[in-house]
Amino acid sequence: MPAACDSVLEDIEDIVSAEDLKPHDRQFVRQNVFPKVRKRSSQKNNQTDDEPPSDSIIPGAQKIWIRTWGCSHNNSDGEYMAGQLAAYGYKITDNSAEADLWLLNSCTVKNPAEDHFRNSIKKAQQEKKKVVVAGCVPQAQPRQDYLKGLSIIGVQQIDRVVEVVEETIKGHSVRLLGQKKDNGKRLGGARLDLPKIRKNPLIEIISINTGCLNACTYCKTKHARGDLASYPVEELVNRAKQSFQEGVCEIWLTSEDTGAYGRDIGTDLPTLLWKLVETIPEGAMLRLGMTNPPYILEHLEEMAKILNHPRVYAFLHIPVQSASDSVLMDMKREYCVADFKQVVDFLKAKVPGITIATDIICGFPGETEEDFQETVKLVEQYRFPSLFINQFYPRPGTPAAKMHQVPAAVKKQRTKDLSQLFHSYSPYDHKVGERQRVLVTEESFDSNYYVAHNPFYEQVLVPKDPSLMGKMVEVNIYEAGKHFMKGQPVSDARVYTASITRPLAKGEVSGLTGEFRHAPQNGTNWKAHPSAEIPVKTPLSSWVALQLPWQQEGGGLKILSVSLALLAALVMFYYGGMKTEL
Repeated sequence: MPAACDSVLEDIEDIVSAEDLKPHDRQFVRQNVFPKVRKRSSQKNNQTDDEPPSDSIIPGAQKIWIRTWGCSHNNSDGEYMAGQLAAYGYKITDNSAEADLWLLNSCTVKNPAEDHFRNSIKKAQQEKKKVVVAGCVPQAQPRQDYLKGLSIIGVQQIDRVVEVVEETIKGHSVRLLGQKKDNGKRLGGARLDLPKIRKNPLIEIISINTGCLNACTYCKTKHARGDLASYPVEELVNRAKQSFQEGVCEIWLTSEDTGAYGRDIGTDLPTLLWKLVETIPEGAMLRLGMTNPPYILEHLEEMAKILNHPRVYAFLHIPVQSASDSVLMDMKREYCVADFKQVVDFLKAKVPGITIATDIICGFPGETEEDFQETVKLVEQYRFPSLFINQFYPRPGTPAAKMHQVPAAVKKQRTKDLSQLFHSYSPYDHKVGERQRVLVTEESFDSNYYVAHNPFYEQVLVPKDPSLMGKMVEVNIYEAGKHFMKGQPVSDARVYTASITRPLAKGEVSGLTGEFRHAPQNGTNWKAHPSAEIPVKTPLSSWVALQLPWQQEGGGLKILSVSLALLAALVMFYYGGMKTEL
């Protein structure tokens, strides 16, 4: 058989000629070879290096649109979720069309609110947006058909919003609906020192407890928020102090029933309020949220003293719902009309000028015309300056939904009649000509005025002068409407600057913990603020190693960190080792 080669090699070394490079020479040459770096296309989508494409899978690169419905408690939850997402690197946008994911924070009190929520989900799906739902609707009824396949954040799981959003962006469905407990005892909810983006940088909403002690037959919120669970006094006081250090000048205390605060942890509302009052700086104010009559009755003397304090608004929201004892019994409200009147009469006598706001439900099942007229007489007697009138809506799963319903036309007419009565009187006409001290905190809906409140939490519109925002000033009242007064600042009066420090900018993250501030590595750009260091742009290599301090208990993030580290290595390799910041 012929050979495969013309000549036979005796040894493998015969293929190396004298002119070839020796091994040590090859190593020297290799050290002088420079890899060619692949350059990005500078015209791709006209995006800058620090704004990755919207469909990027790099954590924190997406845009999130957040919509919240409902009460102050729900709004506070929405602010906390926005703060955590922004702190992690996501961009919170006001433009729903440009967002990659919609976070919809729902309210279950009335049918119209849930209808808006359901329609928003449908619209998001039509626009091919990722969707995460939160709030009381999915917490109370997670198995509804229109929620199938959607990620859900429970009302006590808002501190895990980053995890849920990331998994949703990957195409997964995540549902976190559990309760937070400590040694088997239910807690008030997520920590109060989480990052937060206040809708109004001058106003801090603090939830002092979640849930309630009642079992009202019409209430769906109870199914979502559950029984009473209060935050410790110390934790609430610390949150208030932190807020004032971040430029806040007005604090709202909120919950499903502030009057019940502390009954589950061996304290009470007056004890908390006296501690909070000690922290309020001159020129700042505290507003107390809604309380039901049964629990405030026990503390009337102390509450009157607190509401007379110059740094506490003389304002209280006490829902009566109906002036018929038979209707209140069917509602299981646990008080009678005489109890409500006792609270109102006592506070009006002991706190001169106090504003009492209340709620009324028209057309509750079994409400007769005589029952309704009792409610009309109550409104005529007290002429409430702030009255929330609600037509009854049967909520699924509540006892009231199974009761004999008042005809829709009758409910509608009673709602209309009570509204006409409310608009027949002017609560502020007698105040024209007064000189009042007001705290300016926001802009009016028509953008023509700034909105301030006097010591009774009555709305006063003042000129749109930027120097007034966040200040306590004196004004002369020159006009009154149904829901407001108008005031002209007094030129020679003293102006109080309530804030201890400069307020955070709109959209700026508050409440970053020390661990989080020091997590980014060298090369991070910082946005300076007197009370917090907030990362604006963080290298990818820093984010992949970061475990959020408020989520360290979850083992899932450890796996996530490893996955992100592998992803980062691939990205760095792809870009040829360039120092690319995202």
